[in-house]
Amino acid sequence: MNIAHLIATRKASDILTCDVDMTMRQAIAIIASKRIGALPVMEGGKVAGIFSERDVIYRVADSGGDCLDQRVGDVMTAPAVTITADMPVDEALALMTKRRIRHLPVVEGDAMCGFISIGDLVKSRMVEVEQEAAAMRNYITTS
Repeated sequence: MNIAHLIATRKASDILTCDVDMTMRQAIAIIASKRIGALPVMEGGKVAGIFSERDVIYRVADSGGDCLDQRVGDVMTAPAVTITADMPVDEALALMTKRRIRHLPVVEGDAMCGFISIGDLVKSRMVEVEQEAAAMRNYITTS
């Protein structure tokens, strides 16, 4: 299965994002209200980076609460690691594991068409494993 299958029912317009000029405080409000772990950071219609819970923790640990008025563009993880929709789920999982990241923007050229989390990929993989197990049980009982 590839990433395109995972994002096929999602609309790119529904992806929550933040702008490089937002403050950390504004971006944190979005993350907290939606109970998500990260936001793609946009600049000029392109993915400029990722702003995540980790970015918040690192900045607060370094600078205290005063950092909350900094621009997201100054504290985000950049450049963002991105993938294309034709990437297999297993390759995306391997990339996330290798790079120690939990979110990936899905891009077509310069345009973001999806945003996936490691949870999305694990859930997809679990569904595949359950289907394979069911097929194997069916094969064994009908043989």
